[in-house]
Amino acid sequence: MEATGQLLTQLCEALADEFQVEVIAGQPNSVSADTPADWKQRTVHNGVRIHRLRHLQLPKRNLLLRMANYLSFQWSVRRMLKRIGRPEVLVFETDPFTLAKEAGRLMNRQPIRVVGYLQDIHPDVGVALGKVQESSFVRTLRRDLFDVYHRCVRMVVLSEDMRQLLLDDGLAEQRVHVIPNWADVQRIRPLEGPNAFRQKHGLADKFVVMYSGNFGMTQRLDHFVQAAAQLADDPRIHFVFVGRGSLEQALKQQVQQLGLQNVTITGYQPLSTLNVSLNAADLHLVPLTAQLTRCLMPSKLYGILAAGRPLLTNAPAESELHQLTVQNQVGLVVQPQQIDQIGQKIRWAVDHPDQLRQMGRNARDLALRQFTFEHSLQKFRQMLHSVLSDPAEHVNCQCCQQANENPAPQTASSTSRGHS
Repeated sequence: MEATGQLLTQLCEALADEFQVEVIAGQPNSVSADTPADWKQRTVHNGVRIHRLRHLQLPKRNLLLRMANYLSFQWSVRRMLKRIGRPEVLVFETDPFTLAKEAGRLMNRQPIRVVGYLQDIHPDVGVALGKVQESSFVRTLRRDLFDVYHRCVRMVVLSEDMRQLLLDDGLAEQRVHVIPNWADVQRIRPLEGPNAFRQKHGLADKFVVMYSGNFGMTQRLDHFVQAAAQLADDPRIHFVFVGRGSLEQALKQQVQQLGLQNVTITGYQPLSTLNVSLNAADLHLVPLTAQLTRCLMPSKLYGILAAGRPLLTNAPAESELHQLTVQNQVGLVVQPQQIDQIGQKIRWAVDHPDQLRQMGRNARDLALRQFTFEHSLQKFRQMLHSVLSDPAEHVNCQCCQQANENPAPQTASSTSRGHS
């Protein structure tokens, strides 16, 4: 159901046309009407072999219980990696981020090409959110994770901001690739006429401000609920929060305590109706706090662009998300932490429908130019082919890792041939 799972499903299925793709996966947090009834028994899906592991599935609201889930899954992954043999390339994800340590253990046992695919960067995310405090434990964890990143043949991140964070830690430029997430621009597209989602929720005549995605700590949705409270006197405007997450109950409680009648909270929409729900919004919210700009890039952005809807973001001015929004004229920006500005911009949007429609057209054009699945798939294929063209003997070799970090053009090729 979560965006990362949807994206990886699409990517793996497409790569299976050229590569033998096997996926080590856990149990989903939730299933929907679109989920096949036999998903637990499936071992092959659209050409991709699935290793579905058992692990704890405790409530995610409690940090300790969530960590127990992570460690349980990590232990299952460790056992599976001992059984599946040596793949040509191992790609690890960051859900959970501790998978990097299992990749590191595998590299310690045998020479293997490893690619890190970072949807977010830990423990920097936790520190930025205030979930964990800077301490010797956190610094040691970061050092261990980044030690694995340094040993990977490639690192894939979602934005230039994330790439710069890795470069600042000393990773070589040629080994860090930016491959943004994407939207299916055929399935997600602008719709005209009456909208079933708006009709279902009694929003036919409202200006709908929507957040669609995970209700977690990275989004700081409480700021937008406070903005909704400031706009409660304007009957034209209605806020809709679509999704699930660890802070769902806290979000509902905040709305109830404020007595807001201009807010609707509803669950994830089935994939079959996602396009309808995205098109139900007049303005989409894309939160990104200043502390998180170098740790992640909101994947919800690409579906919004594909649907041809304008957005509002509180990303800081130096961030890629802010600059993308302004330079391509696909939405509105506010300064971080400025809740009053959120309300002011939304009122402006209500009063300027023509400008908003043009932003929506710009958004769709941008999606088609830069953020289609085909664009990202081509980059991922090229990255894998570049990895496979490297001699296997160099994988995890300490002297070659140092050479990669500090390349010497006159000697690198001869050193490589000599070592081969």
